[in-house]
Amino acid sequence: MSEAASATQSIELIVNGSTYKVEAYPDTPLLWVLRDELDLTGTKFGCGEGQCGACTVLVGGSPRRSCRTPVGSAVDQPITTIEGLAQDGRLTPLQQAWVENDAMQCAYCTPGFIMSATVLLRTNPNPTAQEVAQFLQGNVCRCGMHSRIIAAVQRAAALGKGRP
Repeated sequence: MSEAASATQSIELIVNGSTYKVEAYPDTPLLWVLRDELDLTGTKFGCGEGQCGACTVLVGGSPRRSCRTPVGSAVDQPITTIEGLAQDGRLTPLQQAWVENDAMQCAYCTPGFIMSATVLLRTNPNPTAQEVAQFLQGNVCRCGMHSRIIAAVQRAAALGKGRP
């Protein structure tokens, strides 16, 4: 291990519109910095292998599995977590549709699904059920709420005219 890799560094992150300085190893998973250093616990640890989607956040506007994203790779890019979506205490149309469609049971997967679906609605403001299912296939709901999740995304498209 090189000397640089074995030392923590001062890392500046832009998270939900605010700038934070943290001391971390550059290869520390972004998930742990968000949860343990910034106390943003909406992003969940699921599998730790980037397969379940529970830890999905937006880095530079793209969905990323924060359990597999080194914090050093997120420097100078805006990071958005589930806590950063609502504005002025008001849910986004996507979050509102999630509630209205009762698209959660245990809700552990919900933040990751919402973050992924946010990107879907930004790129495809009126997706079909098949397009929603295909886009979200990397997110796992162990409670089996997939049909309600798809309905919520389609409802959000109608509510927000594609604005998540």
